[in-house]
Amino acid sequence: MTPHVHGQITYDIPDREIMSSGHLACPGCGASLAMRLALKELGPRTVLCIPACCWAVIDGPFPYSAAGVPVVHCAFETAAITATGVRHGLDVRGLDDVNVVAWAGDGGTFDIGFGALSAAAERNENILYICYDNEAYMNTGIQRSSATPVGAWTTTTPTKTPKEEPKKNLVEILAAHRIPYTATATVAYPDDLTRKLRRAIGTKGFRLLHIFSPCPPGHKSLESDSIKISRLAVETKVFPLYEVEGGTKYTLSRQSQGIPVRDYIRLQGRFKHLTDADLDVMQTRVDREWDFLMKKITLFG
Repeated sequence: MTPHVHGQITYDIPDREIMSSGHLACPGCGASLAMRLALKELGPRTVLCIPACCWAVIDGPFPYSAAGVPVVHCAFETAAITATGVRHGLDVRGLDDVNVVAWAGDGGTFDIGFGALSAAAERNENILYICYDNEAYMNTGIQRSSATPVGAWTTTTPTKTPKEEPKKNLVEILAAHRIPYTATATVAYPDDLTRKLRRAIGTKGFRLLHIFSPCPPGHKSLESDSIKISRLAVETKVFPLYEVEGGTKYTLSRQSQGIPVRDYIRLQGRFKHLTDADLDVMQTRVDREWDFLMKKITLFG
C-alpha cells in the first residue's frame, strides 16, 4: 500500500486484498480492519481458527465468508488447541507453507480460552495466536472480561459499580512462558502491525500478537473515532507498542508522546462516570506501568 501523493507517508503494506466486503461488522469496528490488515500480510495460504467471538459473526453465515481463506469455527475455549491440531495435520501432509492462525477476542483469550492458550505456549506449538482486544465480551452484550480496564462501564459493571480490578497483562504473562515472540499492535499504526506480522510469520514456534481493537458500541464511542482512540491509547501510554523475544528481550516500538490519559478517556462513554479524582488515579497508574516497562526495556533491551 504505497501512497502516490508527494509528501505522504509510505507504508510497507501489501496491496492485495484477501478479505472481502459484505462482512457483518459494526461501523468503525477495529476488529474488521485488524483482520483486513493481517490477511494482507498473511496471504491466501492461511487457515483461521476462530472461536465464539465477534469475528464468528463478522465472517458471515454459512455458506458465506468474508475472510477469503479457510475458517475453522471452534468452541469458545479452543482457539489455541484447534490451531494446534490444524498445524500438525498440515505438517503431516507436508503443507508447512500454510500459516495457521488462532484469531480470538479477549474473552476467548484472557479468560475462557486461557488454559488452552497457556498449554500451547508452554509446548511452543508452531502457531500464530492473534488476540483482537476490544476489552469486553462485546458479541454477547458488553460484559466485563479480565481485559476490561479499571473504571470501565459494562453491563455487568454498571456505572455505580464499575470494574475495580486492573486489566490483565497478557503480553507479560505470555512472555513468562518464554515463547519466541510476542508483541502489541493497533490498527492506528498499520506499518507497525504489518512489520510485527512479518516478524511473527518468519518465526517458528508459538507467537502471539495482542491487537487493541476499538468497539464503538461497547466503548460508547463514535464510529469515526476508532482510529483516533487507537492512536491515543498508544500516545497516552495506556497501550504501549512493544515486542518481547524469547521472554527476555524487550524492544519499544514507538515512543509515547505523553498525552494526558483524559484525552483518551473523554472519547469513550464507558468512562463518562469517572471523576477528575478518578482520572488522576488512572494517570498515576498508567505512568507507573509505563515506567516499569521502560525499566525492563533498559535492562533487557
